[in-house]
Amino acid sequence: MRNLFIILFVAISTVAFAQEKTITTFILVRHAEKDLKQSTNDPDLSEEGKARATRLSELLTKADIAAVYSTPYKRTQQTVEPAAKQRTLPVVSYQAMVKEDVDLMIQKHAGQTILVSGHSNTIPNLINYLIGEDKYKNFADDDYGNIVIVSITERGKNAKVVWMRY
Repeated sequence: MRNLFIILFVAISTVAFAQEKTITTFILVRHAEKDLKQSTNDPDLSEEGKARATRLSELLTKADIAAVYSTPYKRTQQTVEPAAKQRTLPVVSYQAMVKEDVDLMIQKHAGQTILVSGHSNTIPNLINYLIGEDKYKNFADDDYGNIVIVSITERGKNAKVVWMRY
């Protein structure tokens, strides 16, 4: 009887502890295809890229997104604008390689879902920072279809990563 009580107590304590942990979810995407005909460092999305941004918004229609972040470039902003407009959310700029910006996102949106748009090198870097490991490498220059969902209770610990294509 005593052992049953101890097992029951541990089980209830574990469930209660798990419920107290706040899970913050990041939906991470690289910007969609950029218009290579534009001779600028900050091109708009191509027609294919605009179509991909629309597909992303449609894919995320039922996602409970609380905030949308993008690096300060047209292609990253335009990738998440349809999803942001669908929710009447602003697209907030962040500096991709500034860890304090990411820490602020975690603090400000703890327990919520955040959509983040970045680049072929910054999204893998962000994943690595969130999970606390140097595991993921840069995307190929022609690879635009990754969606990476990272759920954390604490940055760098017990992260769950789901990788999809769209």
